[in-house]
Amino acid sequence: MNTTHDPALIDDLVVANHILVNQGVLDGFGHISVRDPAHLQRFFIARSMAPALVQADDILVCDLDSNVIDERGRKTYLERFIHGEIYKLRPDVNAVIHSHSPSVIPFGVTGARLRPICHMSGFLGATTPVYEIRHNAGENSDLLVRNHALGKALAEVLGDHPVALMRGHGSVAVGSSIQQVVYRAIYTENNARLQAMSMPLGEITYLTDGEARATAEMGDQHLDRPWQMWKRDAQQGR
Repeated sequence: MNTTHDPALIDDLVVANHILVNQGVLDGFGHISVRDPAHLQRFFIARSMAPALVQADDILVCDLDSNVIDERGRKTYLERFIHGEIYKLRPDVNAVIHSHSPSVIPFGVTGARLRPICHMSGFLGATTPVYEIRHNAGENSDLLVRNHALGKALAEVLGDHPVALMRGHGSVAVGSSIQQVVYRAIYTENNARLQAMSMPLGEITYLTDGEARATAEMGDQHLDRPWQMWKRDAQQGR
């Protein structure tokens, strides 16, 4: 990787990979990227590998067509198009996570809507859209977002939301920073688990739209608090 890039940003991206594994959002699969603040038509992402093993030398640069710049035989993830197409459509987005976090999966394959149940997940808002790949790839795909057209379709379903579910596959979360998107991915998984636990107990009192907005704003003001804890835990596990 070109060492002229901001080493602090690259370190945060590496740490974010490890945090997301520690928190059960990523495992051997999934990926996180961050837009290059010096070149907004590019983004950083690891080469194709298990997130827990990512180090600074594994970080590659891609353009928004999801081509690796200065490839030198290195490949990144097949589903890099998720990232490139979202960055194209959402200039407000500076970081993207695609994960298969397990508690989220049921909400993409049933009629149950993922809605904010606790104040830490107010960012979810009233509606979390679901991307149905069959609408674009038919009924015989491997569910992977493996080209520009599928990435664009997913980005359009995401729209201006912070999270979109991917039927039978996982989810995508976006944010204005690495810290925000990591927070959102972790608390999306947490909310899904709590919601599934609560549903058999009776009618759920979800956050109102006003509560969701207010708690989302509150959370954004305190992103550094959990980030520093997650970062410490991840660094101790290196």
